[in-house]
Amino acid sequence: MNEPAPIRVLLVDDHTMVRRGLAMFLKVHDDLELAGEAATGEEAIQQCARVRPDVVLMDLVMPGLDGVEATRAIRREYPAVQVIALTSFNEEGLVQKVLRAGAIGYLLKDVSATQLAQAIRAAHAGRGTLSPEVAQTLIHASGQPVTVVGRDLTAREQAVLALMVRGMNNSEIAESLFVSPSTIKSHVSHILAKLGVAGRTEAVALAVRHHLVE
Repeated sequence: MNEPAPIRVLLVDDHTMVRRGLAMFLKVHDDLELAGEAATGEEAIQQCARVRPDVVLMDLVMPGLDGVEATRAIRREYPAVQVIALTSFNEEGLVQKVLRAGAIGYLLKDVSATQLAQAIRAAHAGRGTLSPEVAQTLIHASGQPVTVVGRDLTAREQAVLALMVRGMNNSEIAESLFVSPSTIKSHVSHILAKLGVAGRTEAVALAVRHHLVE
């Protein structure tokens, strides 16, 4: 039986030493592979066209095109490519911007090697990951009314959202609820539209923040 192909990872950071460290990290995991490197947002978009990675580790603060805009462009042009923000900044505005741009995860650079590897695997499987500190930032952020968010979700959509919060992908949710994956895909689309978010990770963060599920 053939082994599954390794997950191809593109490293995007304007600091050479950071990229070197991440490249060394990838080498010690048999299921992860360095697809390429980029020092700017523009280079990241070009590399996606050239090497077609599975997952991008994206720094956010870079000269020229920043990580948020690069993420938006990559997700628009290459929707099969998942983007994880990997940054030193835990700011609510930045978190929300990159999640809305289509990032599936948001990790701080002090993340452990084990956690980073797990996040890459999760992203490749379509599941989002937030650093605990980032999740707390979203939960405790103020300025949005909690009484109106998510109130128009149906009971089934709430059930699907609860399973999304638990980290399940569409196939796993479908199996749990005894329906087809296509039905779950439709529910997820409705959930994202009703919550006014661009992706699953932001929907999960919003659900936790506003206590939309048990």
